[in-house]
Amino acid sequence: MDKLKIFIERMKKLGITITMYSNYPWIYIDTINGNKIKSDDYFHGNHGFTIAFHPIRPGQVLEFTDITRIFQLIRKYR
Repeated sequence: MDKLKIFIERMKKLGITITMYSNYPWIYIDTINGNKIKSDDYFHGNHGFTIAFHPIRPGQVLEFTDITRIFQLIRKYR
């Protein structure tokens, strides 16, 4: 979860506020700078844009789904 926290803090330094929610094991982006993510932009999930998955097994680490698509979404909604 440290990677996710670092990502959120770095985005804040750039003036981008990201809110997220989780439905284990999915982690979704809910809003970017107060703009709600539309269903047209959902990625790897039926309920939102999946930014990452919670680690399921011991020893696994959180990995972002597709960093390129994440930044494309951020550019679109900022």
